[in-house]
Amino acid sequence: MTTVVFIHGTGVREPRFTHLRTRVTTGIDEVAPHARVVPYYWGEAHGATLAAGGASVPEGPGGTGRGLDDGDEDETERWALRYADPEAELALAAVGAGATVTAPGSAFPDERPRRLLLRLGDIAPELGPGLTACATALARSPLLPPAASALDADELARVLARALAAGVIGAALASDAPVLCTGDARDAAVDRIAEALGATPAGADRGLILRALKRPALRAGSRIAVRRRRALTDAAHPAAGDILRYLARGDGVRHGLRELIAAQRPPIVLLGHSLGGIIALDTLIQGPQPGVELLVTVGSQGPFLYETGALPSLDHPAELPAHVPAWLNLYDVRDLLGYRGAPLFPGRVTDIATDSRQPFPVAHSAYWDDPAVYRAIADQLP
Repeated sequence: MTTVVFIHGTGVREPRFTHLRTRVTTGIDEVAPHARVVPYYWGEAHGATLAAGGASVPEGPGGTGRGLDDGDEDETERWALRYADPEAELALAAVGAGATVTAPGSAFPDERPRRLLLRLGDIAPELGPGLTACATALARSPLLPPAASALDADELARVLARALAAGVIGAALASDAPVLCTGDARDAAVDRIAEALGATPAGADRGLILRALKRPALRAGSRIAVRRRRALTDAAHPAAGDILRYLARGDGVRHGLRELIAAQRPPIVLLGHSLGGIIALDTLIQGPQPGVELLVTVGSQGPFLYETGALPSLDHPAELPAHVPAWLNLYDVRDLLGYRGAPLFPGRVTDIATDSRQPFPVAHSAYWDDPAVYRAIADQLP
């Protein structure tokens, strides 16, 4: 009889572990009745805990030397929206624009702001490079004419300045720039840009745009997250903490797995999900495990950690030790936490792509309800 040692992934605690063990055992039994599943429940003894009851988690909003009120948080939320869509305010103004009639021979409302945009130059280096390019693109935006018709010159200049700052910072954010400016530096740059675009000296923002952006439906994201930080930490820390704890102090969980393996009758198969696959892989790489004839990893990050130099037991480009048994690696095509091993270890790993037809992150937990997963495992069992 084949012994399948099942090693669970991150964040699994009771009663979830019992439910997961039962489902995996049932799935294996349906396709391989000659196999028995022996669970390795490492989460209780070796998983992460908030040892001091979450004392490290801040209680609520706060800043360097000052508190935050709702106005601060609302403005931060509006900037989050602008970074995601720099022309959001311009679009709101364009939607509110009515039909306009321009007298023969007079300038169109967007002519002057377009000309100023094209002449702007990089006058705010603290935002990062690219202001001129953003200004040129904004001057060609189809939203500019209707927005210019809906807003007075001062308000339009400020809306355009915020759009430019959001565009430059958003691009820097997308390119993983190592340093981004503070909100104070950003606001000072916005004032300078707005004045260059024809606004009066810096003062309070006004008009329908800010009122529209203060709608409750658009208030989401970091403010809610900060105020619910303790609850979010309580929910997330077992999974994230398990990974960090394993990478820093994984000896205990690997030792426990070796002891469990030694107590089993061969042939033995190690079946690891997510972090469980990393634990199994590391244990096998660090030394031969008598009786283990197959490694099965499911939705696991072992190959990725190896390629990035973060796998504790093996540095890239070192080869997989000869004593590591055959390796079957399954990953769902939509699971962003599942990686391929065959390109890194040619001839040593068999990759099989599955498809639960679920989006991430559901796909990461849907393996154990997918008959294709069990069939693929059964086909390789000794």
